[in-house]
Formats: sequence, structure tokens, C-alpha cells
Amino acid sequence: MRISDVGIWRLRGEREPSEGFAGWIQCNPSQIFDSSPPDPSRFRAPRHPTPSPYEALYLKILTDRGVEGLYGPIDYEAAIVVDRQLRPALVGSDPLPVEHVWERMFRMNRHSRAGHFMMGMSAVDNALWDLKGRQLGLPVRKMITRTARRKVEVYASCLGYSVEPRAVRERCRKVARQGFRRQKWFIAYGPSKGAAGMRWNLELVRALRETLGEKTDIMFDTFMGWEPDYAMEWARKAERWNPRWIEEAFMPDRVELFAALARSTRIPVASGEHLYNRFEVGRYLEAGAIAVVQADPEWCGGVTELVRICALAEEHGAIVVPHGHGLHAALQVVASQPAGVCPYGEYLLNKMDHHHLFEKHPLQAEGGEVALPDRPGFGIELDGSRIRDRQRLSWS
Repeated sequence: MRISDVGIWRLRGEREPSEGFAGWIQCNPSQIFDSSPPDPSRFRAPRHPTPSPYEALYLKILTDRGVEGLYGPIDYEAAIVVDRQLRPALVGSDPLPVEHVWERMFRMNRHSRAGHFMMGMSAVDNALWDLKGRQLGLPVRKMITRTARRKVEVYASCLGYSVEPRAVRERCRKVARQGFRRQKWFIAYGPSKGAAGMRWNLELVRALRETLGEKTDIMFDTFMGWEPDYAMEWARKAERWNPRWIEEAFMPDRVELFAALARSTRIPVASGEHLYNRFEVGRYLEAGAIAVVQADPEWCGGVTELVRICALAEEHGAIVVPHGHGLHAALQVVASQPAGVCPYGEYLLNKMDHHHLFEKHPLQAEGGEVALPDRPGFGIELDGSRIRDRQRLSWS
């Protein structure tokens, strides 16, 4: 069997609005230049939202035996790398020794270790796992281990909801009623907002814990928007409410800052969605910088590399909870690992309600769990009734 073609397809249609979506409200690295970020209390979901255009990219790998591999949605940055740099090297290759293809891609470009090139590699790797699964008649998780779980618990990732305290209390109750035992919320302010922002950030923690009680895990994401003193102050003051973790407090190249934060607080430190391979993750683990690894198989090298990262994390006593940019690869890997290594996955409520719009069987959380298909590969089947038009893209 040989790869005969590698193509990127853009699908277009229309999606319904996300219920309760108020905006992408979170601190971020750029706030260091802005002493007056927007007031999150002013963000409100529109009363009468309307449908909007939506598009997604899917990668398809064809072979001379008629077996295909499909993966998506993928990022535009990844698609350009696949089309311009990886496709010429892949055509004519045997697709089944997936790890061997990964190593070839990793060594073919001076920039392969990270960034957009690794995102392109991830898309190809995931599509190859799908192709191999279709050839063997097995879902991806059962190619990794025959004892894989059928269902995976997920936590509710609440990016996009208002962080005004009354709105938070109402929303977190609703999320809990949907069956989620864990919720992650996104910190609105960084150091540029000063003491007032710190009070707001702590009020978010207090509102969640008082509303949800001690049986629900609460996690917090700061999207690289903090500085060391600020992070340590927040952690010291927030410890009384027992957060499950504090996520990505600093820019990802500052391993020493994550290690210092981990030493200063009993709140577990999490990061990894912007780490692009097992070598970067290994440096964090060796430094004792994180207890929760959040590598994303759509960015860090696909299923192949995430499985390696899981083994590395287990060796260091850390857990892996993959970043939830997409569900297919992340949850298949979670299901393949012991629960002590990968206990659950991430489910972005305001993204997953439309991210897999063009699929016949989109993965959906019910009662805080996602049931995985037994169809071969990732089980992705496109739904023509939802696709207004499709076009093959090329940047060559």
C-alpha cells in the first residue's frame, strides 16, 4: 500500500449560536501592555443570537489500495504545512508504519521540533492512525491497547461565559446539572489591572467554591498572562478554596517560573498545550514544574507523540489531561491509558457545540462523559446534508 494523494478540504455551512456565549474573556500575555483591559462584568450574551457562517478544514490521505485516512477539523497553519511541505514527501510512502513516518517527518525540516510544522505533522499523524484503523477494522484506542475504555469522563471548560459573579453562580449550577463533576474557568485579569483585578480573580474562585461545594473540582486557566509575584499571591490567597489546578500561568519557555510556582503552593500546577514534543514536556517534568501535562495531540505531534508523553508523565508521577482543541485524537488516547495516567479529558462547551458540525456522529458529552465509537479509526464520517459547499485547497 502506498499513499497516492494528500488533500486539504474546506467545508462550509452554517451553525447555530452557542447558548450563553458572552465573549472570549480571559487574561493573556498582551495585557502587560494595557492597564485598562475590558471589564468582564460588561460582557453579556446577546438576547437574540442568529446563525452564522462556519467552515472547517479536513485532511484526507488516499492510497493506491482505496483505503483512506481522514482527520479534522485542523488549523489553517497546519494545513499550509501539510500541503506545501509534507504532501510531496508523503506521496509514494507506506502509510501503515505510522511511527516510522513520524520520524521521517520530524527529521525532514529544521523547524520540525515545534510550532506550525509540528501542527502539520500532528494532522498527518492523526490521519495516518485513522487510515491504519480503517485498514485493520479497529478504533484508534484499541490499536494502542485492546483493554481501552469505551467511555471517557470529561471536565467542562467554561471559556466564553460571563465571569461576573452572579452570572458565574448561575452558569456553574447549570453545568453541574449537566453531569460534569469538574469545571474549569478562565481568569479575566493579569497584573496590569492591579489590586482590583486580583480581587476580581479571587472572587471568581470564591463564587465557584461556595456555589458548587467541595465535591466539584474547580480549575483555573490564566493563558500565559501572569508574572511570578502575581501568580504566587493569587495562589496563596486562593488555596483556601482548594483549586484542582492553576494552568499556564506563564509563557511556555519559562520552565523555571513554573517550577518556582509549584514549590510555592499546594495547588497543582498545570501546563502543556503549547509544548510541542516529548522533549519539551520532559524538561518540565524533570524540573518538577508541573503535575498536570496538557499536551494537545493536534499540536504536539499527534497520537504517536502523545502516547510517548503519557509514558513519560507516568514515569514522573504526573497525570496527562490533554488540551481540548479537538476531541477525536485526545479522547482516543485518554481511553487507551490507565485512569491513573489519563483520568479525564477536556470539553470546551462553547466550542464543541459546533466544532464537529460537519460530521454525522459528532462526539458529545452526556452526563459528563463522552462515549467513543467502535467504528474503525476515529470513526469520522462527514454529513453531506450539513455541508453547503466543499473545496480542495492548495497553497503549492
